[in-house]
Amino acid sequence: MADFSKSDQSTIPSHTVEVTAGNSNNNNNNDEVATNEAVSQGLHQLEARKVHWYSYLTTADFWIVLLVGQVLALCITATNTFSSLLANLGTSIPAFQTVFNYVLLSLIYMPYTIYTYGPKKFGKILLRDGWKYFIFSFLDVEGNYFTVLAYRYTNILSAQLINFWAIVIVVVVSFLLLRVRYKIFQILGILICIGGMGMLLASDHMQGTNGGPGEDLLKGDLFALLGATLYGLTNTFEEFLVSKRPMYEVLSFVGLFGMCINGVQAAIFDRQSFQQATWNGAVAGYLVGYTLALSLFYSIVPFILRIASAAFFNISLLTGNFWGTIIGIHVFGYAVHFLYPIAFVLIIIGLMVYFLSGSMLGESKKPWLGDNQEDGVAGFGTAKLKALNEARRQGLAADNTV
Repeated sequence: MADFSKSDQSTIPSHTVEVTAGNSNNNNNNDEVATNEAVSQGLHQLEARKVHWYSYLTTADFWIVLLVGQVLALCITATNTFSSLLANLGTSIPAFQTVFNYVLLSLIYMPYTIYTYGPKKFGKILLRDGWKYFIFSFLDVEGNYFTVLAYRYTNILSAQLINFWAIVIVVVVSFLLLRVRYKIFQILGILICIGGMGMLLASDHMQGTNGGPGEDLLKGDLFALLGATLYGLTNTFEEFLVSKRPMYEVLSFVGLFGMCINGVQAAIFDRQSFQQATWNGAVAGYLVGYTLALSLFYSIVPFILRIASAAFFNISLLTGNFWGTIIGIHVFGYAVHFLYPIAFVLIIIGLMVYFLSGSMLGESKKPWLGDNQEDGVAGFGTAKLKALNEARRQGLAADNTV
């Protein structure tokens, strides 16, 4: 097979610079310059390696991101299942059932953020960047609201169509606003995954069902479509935010603003539904399960957005239909059509094709952060941290921290 060789490594600078472990909170100009120089050298080393068209598939990063994608698909399938179980019991409170997720995120990440930054710096970030986090939280809250609302009128398999439209939104917005340029294998991978999704839809049509009864399938699907649009915008915005700021900061602010926005929305729109809802031990258990699954989902998503992208994240979630059916067999009495396992394998193949002929950095190097990722944070999963670690291994950067 032909390989895609980069420039000769002899052009790599040989001097050593001192860095401070890539601490994104360090405001010292000299440290910042040294860090950026070390990142530049590390990136040069990584991108100068000889690679084959399949090289990224042999890295630990690929298999980690593939596994994480399926964990996230299971998390979102779990939240969908709990929403359907609540709706079946007559408890449809879209805003109220999600507010606990934002409360939990605040309780987990807000204290750590304030402890790390200190109250004064935290307040400055709130005043400077609060509007960004408010917009992000608003899009996220409404995405959750309309997705959960869809379950009042439709069923679990039909509602999972949201993942397909969210991909379109992510690709278009990333291309237009974030200057992401997709390679032919990435487009092919997306199309293969969509083909797998098409098989799932075809199997539902052949069986004459969308996976179960629904009060108003058209209305529910429209709500799901609106939720998908908001999700696509949210995913792209979050990829931008976590590439520039620490994960705990982003999650603490989405928890804070999400709790406020969702609380107000629940007080306005869910009052009647709250009064009419069924309240018993089973409902409480489903709410706890929904909250834990969604909070785990929120906590893991930033990692996959750093090491991969919003597009890969969304096509990973397409397998949620398969997992949803597996769960539905035992919970809702669904029947499995023979096309379902074929579709699952096809989607996994699409995820692998997506990363063919890529660099050893995969998608962790973000075009909006600059050639040397100087505008990004050196956090877990980022190309900047990978480059710093590579520079240290090659003796091109000295760690000056104690």
